[in-house]
Amino acid sequence: MSTQDVPRQVEFIDDAAGLEALARALAKERRIAFDMESNGFFRYPERICLIQIASAQGIFLVDTAALEYVEPLGAVLADPGIEKIIHSADYDLRSLDRQWGFRVRLISDTSVGAHFCGLDKLGLGTVAAQFLGVMLEKEKRLQRADWGVRPLSQEALDYAAADVAYLLQLRDAISVKLAELGRTAWVEEECRRLEEIRYEGDASPETAYLSVKGSRTLDGRGLAVLKRLYLLREKEALRKGRPPFRVFGNDVLLHIAANPKAELKDAPGMTHLLLERYGRAIKQAMEEGLEAPPEKRPPPMHPFLPRPTAEQLARMQKLRAWRNEVGKQLSLDPALVWPMASLDRLMRTPELFDRELALPDVRRWQAAEFGASLRAALGG
Repeated sequence: MSTQDVPRQVEFIDDAAGLEALARALAKERRIAFDMESNGFFRYPERICLIQIASAQGIFLVDTAALEYVEPLGAVLADPGIEKIIHSADYDLRSLDRQWGFRVRLISDTSVGAHFCGLDKLGLGTVAAQFLGVMLEKEKRLQRADWGVRPLSQEALDYAAADVAYLLQLRDAISVKLAELGRTAWVEEECRRLEEIRYEGDASPETAYLSVKGSRTLDGRGLAVLKRLYLLREKEALRKGRPPFRVFGNDVLLHIAANPKAELKDAPGMTHLLLERYGRAIKQAMEEGLEAPPEKRPPPMHPFLPRPTAEQLARMQKLRAWRNEVGKQLSLDPALVWPMASLDRLMRTPELFDRELALPDVRRWQAAEFGASLRAALGG
C-alpha cells in the first residue's frame, strides 16, 4: 500500500465555521491522530501552516495559515479525555506552545512506542512498514516544501493526509507489541512526560550570537564583531521574513569576525549578490564591533566538575557495561535503560544512590525495573 491509497475521506478546512464544526465533532471522539506542517525553511519567524487530523470519521486538513482563530482546536488538544496520537511529538509540541500557547494532554507517541519495541530507525515510513506493511512514499521535495504557499497542490494535500492516515492503526499495532513485551507502562510514563514539553523561547538577539557554532574560537574583539553582524542578520531576516541562514550563513559571520581586516569577497559563502545587497551594512557592523568594548562570554551555567579520578572512570566503565548488557538482553536501546546523566552522577557519588532514584530524569519505571540490578552493579 502506498501514500496514494489513503484509506478514508479527506476534508480541507479553511474557515472558522468549518473549524468550529470539526472541533465539536472531535470533542466526541475517544482518540484522534495529528501532525502538522510548518514553513521554517522559507519564512521567519516560522509558522504552523497546516494541521492534519485523523479520527474515526475521516481525515481533516486544517489550513491554519488561513485562520485567525484556532482556539477550538486548542481545546480539543488539551482535553485529557481524548487520546492524541502523534509520531515524534517533541518539535510539534514546542511549535504549538510557541505559536498559540496550546497544551496537549493524553499523548501517545508512536515513535516512542516503536523505540521501546526495539526499533532503532524511527521515521514514520520505517515504523509503518515494520508494523503495518504500509509503504509511505515520502517525496523529499515536499518535506522541504513551503507550506505557507497557497493554493496547496493536490500532491501536497495527499502527502499531508498520508502522514496521519495510518497513525490510529499504527498505535494499535504498537500497543499489542508493547503488551507482549510488558512495556506498556514504560511507554505511558514516557508519554506523560511529553505533556510537560514547552517552547523555551529564542535567546535574546543580544546574546544569541554566542551560540553560533565556532564562536568559541573568537577572542573578545571577534565576539564584538560577531555580535553586530548577528544583529544585522537578525534585523534583515525579520524585515524580509526569511530564515537567517537564507540571508547569509554562519560561515560568513565567523570568517568576518575572525578576520575583520580581510576583504569581504574572500569570506566563505560570500557571493557577488550578497556583497551588493549587504556589503555596506556588513562593513558598518564590522566597524562598530571593532570600536566597541570586547565581549566576554558569561560563566557556564553548570558548575565546573573536576576530571574523574581513575577509580571513578573504572566505576563508569562498570556502569556502561551494565547498561549495555541490560539493553542487549532486552533488545532495547541502552539509552532507554538509564539516563547517562544519572550514571555520570553515580560515577562521582555512588553513596547517593537512593537520592538518585528520586531525581526527575530517572523514570519511575526505570527505578522499579532496574534499580536493584544497578545497585548491584555499583557493588552496593
